[in-house]
Parts: sequence; C-alpha cells; structure tokens
Amino acid sequence: MTTTWILVPGLAETPEEFARVVELLPELDIRVIDPWRTSIRSDVDALRAAAGVAPGEQVGLIGHSIGGLAVLRWALTRPLEVTRLVLVDTSLTSETGVPAFYPGRRGDRVVRSVARLLGRIGVPQLLGVAVRRLIVRLGSTSNQDPLSKATAKARYGGQDSWLLFWDELASSWALAAEVAKLLAGPISAIAPATLLVATGGTSRFTATRWLNGQKSLANLLGATVEVLPNSAHLVHLDDPEAIAAATRS
Repeated sequence: MTTTWILVPGLAETPEEFARVVELLPELDIRVIDPWRTSIRSDVDALRAAAGVAPGEQVGLIGHSIGGLAVLRWALTRPLEVTRLVLVDTSLTSETGVPAFYPGRRGDRVVRSVARLLGRIGVPQLLGVAVRRLIVRLGSTSNQDPLSKATAKARYGGQDSWLLFWDELASSWALAAEVAKLLAGPISAIAPATLLVATGGTSRFTATRWLNGQKSLANLLGATVEVLPNSAHLVHLDDPEAIAAATRS
C-alpha cells in the first residue's frame, strides 16, 4: 500500500506555495496542511484528521521551519506511525523565544492587542500582499512567488491573518521546548530522517551556526544532512527538487 505523506508548512506559509513539491512527486499521495484551517501547533490527531488520514495509518512526514518541529514531535511520540521524515530547514529546539512574550504574558498581550487593532482598521488588507512579497524577497534566492495577487491578498490580507501569524510564532516556542525534552530522553525508535539545510541567500549570514545546530539535531536522530548552498530558507521555492529527492529516497 502506498504511504500517505503529510506536509506541514512553516510560519506564515500557505499550502499553495508547496504546489511545485507536490507536482514533482506525482506518484505519491501528499497532503499539505492548511495553517489557516489547522494550526501547525495542533496535536498529532488533529493534524492527521486535517490531512484526511485514518487513525493508525502509517505516514511519511515533511516539515518546513516550525512545521519541522511539529512533524518531529509526531515522529518522536508515535514512532510506529511514521515511516520517513524529511525536515526542511527545520526550526531548532533552541528557538524558545523571549519569556516576556510567552502566551499570556504582558508582551504577548500587547502584540495581540496591536494585531487586532491593525486588523480592525484594515492594515493587513492594505499591506498584506506587500508583506508576502517581502517575505519571499528576504526568504528566497529565486524571488519567485508562486502565489497570485488574489491568493496573497486572501491569505495575508485577512483581518485576523497577522494575529494568526503571531499565534503560530508564540506557540512554536513551547513546541520547541517540548521537542527538546523528547530529544533529551531516550529515543526508542525514530523513522529514517533527512535534514535539508539552506545556507544561501540571506541564510548565509548565519550559515555556520545554523548548520552546526542542524548537524547536532541530525546526530540525535541518526539522520543524514544535505546542505543547499543555493537556497535560502524558503527551500520549497528555491529548490523544490531537493525536497522531492529527499522524499523519494
């Protein structure tokens, strides 16, 4: 039976922008989580349900950025469910944020209030597309955004979109801490894993530290590491072929 693959995007990423990855793997059944419908930080059962995969069915997992933490938690807590793991420039467990901005604290409340205010007065609707284009410009070497203006506006210009982005970022800090604890304990089993690490574009400024962190994670997982010198953080835009190749391997 063909393994179903579940792809979990990163912060402020849409399912539409992973279309090229899916297109390169026509022989595989790949389900991309929509973060506007199901939070990246959702538990395993919620992610599985969002992907339309039956309980207990084995899956392959692909995670980008903070989506990497989500799939890593799945693979560590339910190893018998996961057959393969592809971590694409995954966030590291050291990325636990600033305590003053943890959910429920003063900094978090201020950010939420500002995000709600901006949403009410229409700032996301006005600047959403520009924010998206800036993300692509800074996060990729190709600077080729697959999203149409209409899709970018619908995704990034919604009244609550910026609040959603903050929710995902703030909650990812707790997820990073949770995964760190799982990695610190004995790992009874883990699916074969590949880490794709971007060191090009704007990623080059922190490439040495970033690569060392990724290699340390790979050592804990017994995983292989592939360095992508011509790709920045948005690997699915710069080098979707690398993701496809790692998924097939």
